[in-house]
Amino acid sequence: MIALSGCTPTVEVRGYVPDDELIGAITEGVDGPFEVEDKLGSPLSVATFGGKTWYYISRRTESLAFFEEEVLDQQVVAIAFDDAGLVKNIRRYGVEDGQIIDIADSRTPTRGRELGFLEQIFGNIGRFNSPSGGGGY
Repeated sequence: MIALSGCTPTVEVRGYVPDDELIGAITEGVDGPFEVEDKLGSPLSVATFGGKTWYYISRRTESLAFFEEEVLDQQVVAIAFDDAGLVKNIRRYGVEDGQIIDIADSRTPTRGRELGFLEQIFGNIGRFNSPSGGGGY
């Protein structure tokens, strides 16, 4: 029985996306941030630059033992505000709208040269002097 429980997939749900009825209660060009927060709650994320877009994000994943987790469902509701602070538009995105991003694994070059193992170990011998210039304590 214990061996079988290790093979049971774990399903996790993270985040919150309001249902269609709550989103339908928001009126574009009329409601501002206070009304949106009152109707939907606080957003999970706010746009980095300007803060004029709020994001409500929900993600359901499944993982099995040590294997990479699989995204079963993902929903994003983006609410954009205009310069006057009123709702400009509401957009929905699903898992099919996501994009895979490859992380660059290259390193940033530094000036100088790389020290070998022995140079790192013995390179500082004799460099530890007191501030007064003498070698004593």
